[in-house]
Amino acid sequence: MTENDNSTAAVEYFWDVLKTVYDPEIGVNIVDLGMVYAIDVENYRRNKFDVNIEMTLTSPGCPLADVIAENVKSAIRDTGKCLKVDVNFVFDPPWNADMITAEGKMQLGLL
Repeated sequence: MTENDNSTAAVEYFWDVLKTVYDPEIGVNIVDLGMVYAIDVENYRRNKFDVNIEMTLTSPGCPLADVIAENVKSAIRDTGKCLKVDVNFVFDPPWNADMITAEGKMQLGLL
């Protein structure tokens, strides 16, 4: 297996891990809410990665931004598969309800 194969598998794995992190106000995981825009992994060493997450918040002034960021970092760190994790909040494109997955909409009773 090549390093690229390992990186691709790791990205998929970390997407699944982030499905265990819930927005504390909404009660739906941040992936199904469409808050996670990208996950990149770098520096594969001894089955561990540096993980970079680009995500947004449902509102730019969210008072729980620090809580969400720490929950994301904890979930990734707790896997034992990362050396470092960074969370970068971006607001372009701005989050909107169209970003919610079908699963998320079902959880919210929108479908």
